[in-house]
Amino acid sequence: MKTVYTKEYRLLCDWLIARRQAIRLTQTELAGLLHRPQSYVSKYENGERRLDVLEFIEIAKVLEADPSKIIMEIFHAVG
Repeated sequence: MKTVYTKEYRLLCDWLIARRQAIRLTQTELAGLLHRPQSYVSKYENGERRLDVLEFIEIAKVLEADPSKIIMEIFHAVG
């Protein structure tokens, strides 16, 4: 299976996974808060599906994170 992410996108997915786990949400719980099936979360976390910017913002809000800060962290991580 071909993945749809670059190094930067993998960093984003890893950040979202780490945040989800830090606030102790399962994929199923996060999906419920997003009003999506669990497979939606699984697919973007595993790189089978790419998020658009509006989806990313929605997920960040549910994870109680600032989307602009996430982007800056990734920006600085890749130099």
